[in-house]
Amino acid sequence: MANFNLLGPVEIVVDGHVRTLGQHKLRQVLAVLALRANQIVDTDLLIQELWDERQPKNARTILHTYVYQLRKTFEQDGLCRHGEELVETRTAGYLLRAGDDDIDVFRFDRLVREGRRLLRDGDVAGAAALLRRGLDMWSGRAVADVVPGPVLHGHTVALDEQRVCALEMRIEADLELGRHRDVLPELRLLVETYPYNEGLHGQLISALGRCNRRNEALLAYQNLRHLLDEELGLAPSPQIQELQRELLSAGMLKKMAS
Repeated sequence: MANFNLLGPVEIVVDGHVRTLGQHKLRQVLAVLALRANQIVDTDLLIQELWDERQPKNARTILHTYVYQLRKTFEQDGLCRHGEELVETRTAGYLLRAGDDDIDVFRFDRLVREGRRLLRDGDVAGAAALLRRGLDMWSGRAVADVVPGPVLHGHTVALDEQRVCALEMRIEADLELGRHRDVLPELRLLVETYPYNEGLHGQLISALGRCNRRNEALLAYQNLRHLLDEELGLAPSPQIQELQRELLSAGMLKKMAS
C-alpha cells in the first residue's frame, strides 16, 4: 500500500522509495484526494481547485485524464498491487482509499491530539516527545510544491495553524521541563515569523525571564506592546501583562535584597 506525504512536497512512498509527480495538476489532484481520503470528493470541487473561475469547457474530461494518469502512476513500479484501485470513481466524484497511517497529515493529527492529552494529564515529558515526533514530520509548508487553489488554500491555512498550536504546546512542555535556554533561538525565530501570535511572544518573555535575562524579557514585552498598538490599536492580553508585572516585581525584590 502506498503512503502519501503532504507535510512538505507532495510525495508517494512505497517500501521506503519516494516517488514525486512531475505534473503540477497531478500533485494538486492527489493532494485534495489525500486530504479527504476515504471521502467522495465532488468533481466540481476538484475542478474549482484546478481552475477556479478560469475553467475550460472540457474541464471534466481533463480531470478524468488526470485521474487516469494518477492510477497509471500508482500501478507502475509497484506503487500499488496489480488490480488494486486506490482512486475509485463514484457517481459524484472520486475517492482515494487509504488507511489511517497511510497519510502523514493524519499521523501528525493523531500525535498532536495524544500530546495534548498527555500535557493535560501532567505527563509533560511524554507530551514533549510526542509533539516533537509530530513536528519532525514537517519538511516545509504543507503541499510545498503546489500552488494551491481555493480548496487546498483552506487546508494549508488550517494545517499551518495546527502546526503552530503544536509548536506552542511543545514549547510549553519544554519550558516546564526546564529547557528554557534551549528554546530561546527557536522562539526568537517564531515571533519574527508569526509576529501577531501573543502566545509565542509570551513564551519568549517567559523563557528570557527564566534565563535571568530580565531586561531582555521586558524589552520583548515592549516590542510586542508597540507592535500591537501601532498595527492593531490593541494592548497585550491580560496574561502577557501579568508576565510583565511579575518581571517588574522580581526586579524590585532583587533591588530590595541588595
